[in-house]
Amino acid sequence: MDTIIRSIEESIATKQAILANQALLETIQAVANVMIRALRDGKRILWCGNGGSAADAQHLAAELSGRFYYDRPPLNSEAMHCNTSYLTAVANDYGYDLIYSRMIDGACKPGDVLIGISTSGNSTNICNAFRKAKELGVITVALTGETGGEMKALADYLLNVPSADTPRIQESHIMIGHIICEIVESKMFPRV
Repeated sequence: MDTIIRSIEESIATKQAILANQALLETIQAVANVMIRALRDGKRILWCGNGGSAADAQHLAAELSGRFYYDRPPLNSEAMHCNTSYLTAVANDYGYDLIYSRMIDGACKPGDVLIGISTSGNSTNICNAFRKAKELGVITVALTGETGGEMKALADYLLNVPSADTPRIQESHIMIGHIICEIVESKMFPRV
């Protein structure tokens, strides 16, 4: 029982730290606004991550491309790791560190938005993706843990959860992602 209570209390404390961080809250709103502008301009929202962060990327991409709170037209949002033939071919032929940057090089246009999720902020394949995105004029958003890692210097927008505990960071990434999806959906398709 102690583990259960401790985990819930730590999760609440992390979310309270986010709530108390005015700069982070303003960045969440700014990211939602950037995504709305991109979508209104016919641009794409791409997501990437590894392991649990890849699952989070896929989850959040689906909230936009499918639906979130209510029925409405789909939005152009995709998780970059879902094509396993591409992923395994590029990892085999070029190396895992290039799986996302190579796709960005072939698929992205200026004004697209790339959201990279990494609890450490140091995932080499995501850092490489951000570097390539910068070259192409793609807007970069980093969802990380407390320090931001290497991604901090590479991102246009940094959403760094104030924690060093991977599960608490991942829980907060989903919360932040859901907030952004709610804002995007409600602004793109206002309910009458």
